[in-house]
Amino acid sequence: MDHYADLLQTLAQQEESLQFDRFDNDTALAVGLWIVEEVRRRGKAVTVDITRNGQVLFHHAMTGATPDQADWIRRKNNTVRRFCRSSYYMGISYKSRGSTFEDVKYLDDVEYAGHGGAFPLLIRGVGLVGTVTVSGLAQADDHALVVAALQTQLDAH
Repeated sequence: MDHYADLLQTLAQQEESLQFDRFDNDTALAVGLWIVEEVRRRGKAVTVDITRNGQVLFHHAMTGATPDQADWIRRKNNTVRRFCRSSYYMGISYKSRGSTFEDVKYLDDVEYAGHGGAFPLLIRGVGLVGTVTVSGLAQADDHALVVAALQTQLDAH
């Protein structure tokens, strides 16, 4: 259980530190393209989705990505919007208590997924305005890819 506590602390710190002063369409494009190029470099395929205030700013399914990844993105995004936490944080949070996210009785697992890959798009002083989501790798890798992309963008500005 200590592993889960440490991981949850790391995930919470990521959410606290990966906040933007502003996030416009060009920022979404830069983040999305960074993810696509990084995944291409690894020889993998994912679907990437970046949404702000209900508007899709970037969406790309790489060659080799499956249609099912779009549904995973929808479900992961629903989780972030409902709980204002990364989808990975939510899944690990339930595991740390000896349960699973899918066991939550008041949530329909057709609509929500507690698997890594959706990260809250947070504006400092405002809060949650959208999501940056990847689907197609192992959940920890989906999450790490989004975190790396956001950190790279923040470091560049």
